[in-house]
Amino acid sequence: MARLAALSIFASLASFITCADAAQFSADIVSLNANGDPAGPAGKLYVSDGKAHIETPDLANGFFVVDATTNASLFVRPAKSIFMEARQTNFLTQILVPVDPDDPCRTWQAMSASAEAAGQGGQWRCDRIGEETIDGRKTTAYSAVSPLNKRITGWIDQDLKILLKSQIEGGATFELKNIAEGPQPEALFEIPASYQKFDPQRLIEIVKKSDVWVEPIR
Repeated sequence: MARLAALSIFASLASFITCADAAQFSADIVSLNANGDPAGPAGKLYVSDGKAHIETPDLANGFFVVDATTNASLFVRPAKSIFMEARQTNFLTQILVPVDPDDPCRTWQAMSASAEAAGQGGQWRCDRIGEETIDGRKTTAYSAVSPLNKRITGWIDQDLKILLKSQIEGGATFELKNIAEGPQPEALFEIPASYQKFDPQRLIEIVKKSDVWVEPIR
């Protein structure tokens, strides 16, 4: 009986993990001003099985592909057929990823470390402050501080397991709108084999060997 009970618990846990990883949806990323009105053009978010495809109006020449399972974050430029590590290019790539609604800081910390941001200001800290329903969706609310000491109030969607709304102290506020749940095209989260990885350090080395490079004065 004990073995059957253990198997039942394991099956339930496996089912939960599968459901948690299987969230697939698209949404608009809407930036808001102090009055709660749109502050500019909306971005776009696509999520599938732990991966996120993020498009922002300030980087219209490309998009981000983020994998929360490997803590990888890439910026892709289709017109150039290249991609590069995103690092600290965009704060959204560190927080707009699937998380555990009961422990979002663990994933945010891993993404910040991958972006080389965690070592510059400490650790992510999250304090649960309650639950709230936003646009009919149940959320868990947190007060959080990022490694760079950005203070954030965030609402994690309990079903989609992602930041539904975020208010950054003294900065931007964003919210996911027009959420459409359902399978997303796999191509959104893949880098074509023909694309080449761009290495910014390599470009610096090339410039150093050119006539335009000037050594910094010390």
